Amino acid sequence: MSSLKQRQVQGSGQHLRLSGPAHQAATEHALAGYPHEVVGVLAGSRRDRRVDRAVPLTNRSADRAADRYEVDPLELMKVERTLEAQGLDVLGYYHSHPDHPAMYSDTDQDLAWPDLAYLILSVRGPSPQVEQLRCWRLAEDRTQMLEDHLLLP
Repeated sequence: MSSLKQRQVQGSGQHLRLSGPAHQAATEHALAGYPHEVVGVLAGSRRDRRVDRAVPLTNRSADRAADRYEVDPLELMKVERTLEAQGLDVLGYYHSHPDHPAMYSDTDQDLAWPDLAYLILSVRGPSPQVEQLRCWRLAEDRTQMLEDHLLLP
C-alpha cells in the first residue's frame, strides 16, 4: 500500500479542531468497520476550522474494501445537502487505514480536492484500536498532501 511510502511531510500552516462528538463518531465508525476501510464526511464551521460532526458513509467497494473505499454519489449528495441545510459547512472527509499508518496514499492524493481536510485514522487489530489520526490537505499544485495541525478534544 502506498501509505507505507517514505514521504517528506510538510505542514499546511492550517489547523483543524475536532470536537469530542466528531472524534468519537469517526473513531467508533473506524473500529466497527475494521478490517475494512470506512469513510465519512466532516462538517462544522469553516470560519473556526472546527469539525462538529463526523457523518458515516457506506463503503460500497466490494472487491477491495480492506484498502479502498467507494461512495455512492447520491448518498454523498444527500448527506452534504442535509448538513448544509443544518447550517454546517462540509470541511472534508475521513477514512480509515486498517493495519496501515495514517499517512496518505497515492490514491488519497489523486482523489483529493483542494481546500478540504482529509482525516485518516490508522486502525490496528486484532483487537482493533485507533493508533493514530492525521489530517491532510492537497497542495495547490497537487504535487503532495500537506499536514494540518490536528487539535483533538
